[in-house]
Order: sequence, then C-alpha cells, then structure tokens
Amino acid sequence: MNKISDIRVLSGYRILVNFETGEDRICDITPFLSKGDFKELVKNGCFIVAETSNMGCNAEAAEYLNENITFAPGKAVNAGGVAVSGLEMSQNSMRYNWTREEVDNRLHMIMGNIHETCKHYGQQGARINYLRGANVGGFIKVAEAMLAQGVV
Repeated sequence: MNKISDIRVLSGYRILVNFETGEDRICDITPFLSKGDFKELVKNGCFIVAETSNMGCNAEAAEYLNENITFAPGKAVNAGGVAVSGLEMSQNSMRYNWTREEVDNRLHMIMGNIHETCKHYGQQGARINYLRGANVGGFIKVAEAMLAQGVV
C-alpha cells in the first residue's frame, strides 16, 4: 500500500493526493473537472485518466485528455457498475444466486468485450482512442437494438 505524502485542496471539493511513489491522483466529488484541472497533472507526468463518473469531465477537458494522454471515458469505465446491477437483476428474476466467482467471471467477460469494442472502433495506428471507440461502439449498439425492435 502506498503512503500518502501530501494532500491539497485544489478548488472547491477537488483534492489532489500525492503518493510517496510520486503518483498524483485527483479525488473529486464535484460534477465536472475542467481542462485546467488536468493540465498540471499531465505536465507532471500523468499518463492515464479513467473517468469514474458519467460525464465527470466537461467536453473541453475530455478533448484535452484524449489528445494528450490515454483517456478512458465514463461510459466505458462505469459500465462495470451498470453490468453488476444487470447481473443482480438477472439473478433476482431467475431466483438464483451466482457465486462470487461466477459474477466476477461474467463481469470480466463484459468489461473485456467493452475494451475490445473500444479498441475496434477507436484504434488509430498504435494508439487506442477510447473516447471515439466508446462513442461509436455505444451508438452502434443502440442503433442495432433499435433496428432489431423495428423502431427504425
């Protein structure tokens, strides 16, 4: 476990946590992070951001992150929580309980499929544009569902 060497409030409820390893992490409970909130982190070596809330970064921040480092958008990252809720509903409707291992295996499969979708639609040379991959993959999934239901 890394020890915390410094904690600072950046603005509002934004808290920057620095670990002894030199890793800076923003812990945020406000609705949006802005481009300015990430510039210093990127300058200091931050190379990946996983958006752990739906639309936690404003559009300008998401574009900046996507152009400068690996950025995993909330619609892909948060799918795990949504998937677990779906698995729970499935168990409830079947009146069946899966073991922890069964749930973990199903979740790993779901998240692996999401990664492959992001990779498929977001591959740009040697780089994966997860923002594009998640957006295009999500759109196609909804469009196919609409076609299958005869909505379009």
